[in-house]
Amino acid sequence: MAENTTIRNSFARDRTNMANERTLLAYLRTGLGFILTAAIILRFSQTLLTNMLSAVLLTGGVGFLIFGIFKFLKLKTVINNQRH
Repeated sequence: MAENTTIRNSFARDRTNMANERTLLAYLRTGLGFILTAAIILRFSQTLLTNMLSAVLLTGGVGFLIFGIFKFLKLKTVINNQRH
């Protein structure tokens, strides 16, 4: 019976790790989408409003990338510390 619990806990940790990785990929995809959108706007339009919009999108995209990476690393540390 105790072995079943250990196996279940191991699978639960594995699922949690995979969910954490999927969340990181979502942050990366969103951040890169913002950055790409900013680049496209800058490429095809050069007005003050579109330049400001591009700056906001670029800042937001980089923010998403940084936030997602830090969140991933923090949660990964918590998950790994639960194994022991």
